[in-house]
Amino acid sequence: MRPIQSFLLAFAGAILFVNYDVSAQTTAKPATVIQMGSLVAFDYTLTDESGNVIDTSKGKQPMHYVHGKGEIIPGLEKEMAGMSVGGEKKVTVKPEEGYGPVDPRAFQEVPKDKLPPDALKVGAMLTATGPQGQAIPVRVHEIKESTVIMDFNHPLAGKTLLFDIKITEIKTAE
Repeated sequence: MRPIQSFLLAFAGAILFVNYDVSAQTTAKPATVIQMGSLVAFDYTLTDESGNVIDTSKGKQPMHYVHGKGEIIPGLEKEMAGMSVGGEKKVTVKPEEGYGPVDPRAFQEVPKDKLPPDALKVGAMLTATGPQGQAIPVRVHEIKESTVIMDFNHPLAGKTLLFDIKITEIKTAE
């Protein structure tokens, strides 16, 4: 049985008796939107400013993250706040809200003999091990006579990133 709320209205000299169903208002759930602590899944295609695809979730599982935990780049996370399942958006992320600007201090000169011979090409990508054992991508920036200039910046540092996203799932944190 539905609860019915009754009340009297005085309108232009007439008295009206009104019934309305309050259960419909109290049981209707608002649409779930991305907010702090939401568990979010989304499909994406990431391109550079020239339209070259850098990465995509097409043919793979959607990307998952917890909103507000800093698990994805800040500019993308900020733009996803308030979206709901099925929502689609094109997001432009400037370097300052992505992987940061290119840091000139992230270039280091190392002896040539510390690198494998097949890595002695400008643009070659290697993996270094960070202080906590994490993998860090590094790129050969310049080759000199006896040394190599290595770029420890993130490969996407200094780049404007263009995302096409679609929200596939939102769960609220329990």
